[in-house]
Amino acid sequence: MRRTVKELLTAGKDATELMLDLAFASVFLDEEKLAREVLRLEDLMGEAVRELRIMCMLASRSPEDAQQLAGVLALVNSMEAIADAAEDVARVQLRNLGVPAALRDDLRYADEVTARVKIRKGSEMIGASLRDLALPARTGMWVIAIRREVEYEHGPHADMRLLKGDVLFMEGPAEGVDLVRELAGGNPLGLHQPASGGRLTDLDRAVDILVEMKNAAEAAVGLAYSAVLFDDTGLASEVSGIEDRCDALYHELQHWVLRAARELTDDDELDDLRALLQIGLSSEAIADAAQEMTRLAESPDETHPVIRAALSDTEERVNDAVVHEGSPMVGRTLRDLKLRTATGADVLALQRQGRWINKPRSSRALETGDRLVVLGPEEGLAQLRGWAGDPRPLDEDLEPASHRSRR
Repeated sequence: MRRTVKELLTAGKDATELMLDLAFASVFLDEEKLAREVLRLEDLMGEAVRELRIMCMLASRSPEDAQQLAGVLALVNSMEAIADAAEDVARVQLRNLGVPAALRDDLRYADEVTARVKIRKGSEMIGASLRDLALPARTGMWVIAIRREVEYEHGPHADMRLLKGDVLFMEGPAEGVDLVRELAGGNPLGLHQPASGGRLTDLDRAVDILVEMKNAAEAAVGLAYSAVLFDDTGLASEVSGIEDRCDALYHELQHWVLRAARELTDDDELDDLRALLQIGLSSEAIADAAQEMTRLAESPDETHPVIRAALSDTEERVNDAVVHEGSPMVGRTLRDLKLRTATGADVLALQRQGRWINKPRSSRALETGDRLVVLGPEEGLAQLRGWAGDPRPLDEDLEPASHRSRR
């Protein structure tokens, strides 16, 4: 059955976000199967992009039609660029250029991880719904997508029942991966908490920068989609600020990788350093594509209604709240705070000490100075700012990053 433009755009958005998660995870967890999933998704994206371009050409019967549909094609081009960059990251794994083995555990624990788990014969998960399994409570892992044969279900409903052979894509703490694998009838990976302490080497610094670039690029994509949906120039400015930060980080990454190269005695180890540079370059390309996407929000032309329909159908607003000292939110996790229940607000991203975390998980505890970018009803946003101790009136829109940087 032929899909509509709205359906294709929605599928493209979901696919690009999943591709980013899986691509970085394939390298950090040294899993070829995750990388293969990225290539599978990229093939599906290629078909969707081709179909979208044909449909836009067929629908353009006048200069006015072409003007409106130009925005749709611009969004498609950005999605394609993000998918291509994610594929480049996955191919680092497939070419056996992975990051230095000694640092892989550090990358696994730098933030919550993405895992791929296949349900095997005899698993207690077969026939059970996601609600029945209560995986977040039992393992800390959240199901972000399910592949059933060749079809992907993004953001699956809690009542969806699992079948033998289903492939689950999940996010959460690294220690939760083996718990889910055992429930699914698989063998544990045996991930271990990395040892702490020791001298910080040039390679350590390079990996720290790479993790920050990965988090920033993912946040840029999430905020860019929101900027387009809400025609929000404040969010578009945030994405621009993140893109500038990614550029600066890539220059830093080059510096520390070159310094680390001086310490190598084996030419084969250079492949590890090449991998770091390739992942950094792809992260920068992802941020570039996200910034390009926000041109739609900054354009004086009205966004085509099919774009809004594809990204979301909501009357809620995007705004932010800064957690101040003395707020009851300090030290509590997002799960404990139950922001969605209490205020109706969903957290899109979290900014901490200049660093962005896209779609922070419920296990993350808040600190003084954290800035939450949220989506919710106006009355809930006012309540959230009061709870955070943020004195700004609600009619003060999301402040562009460029304004804050001049203070």
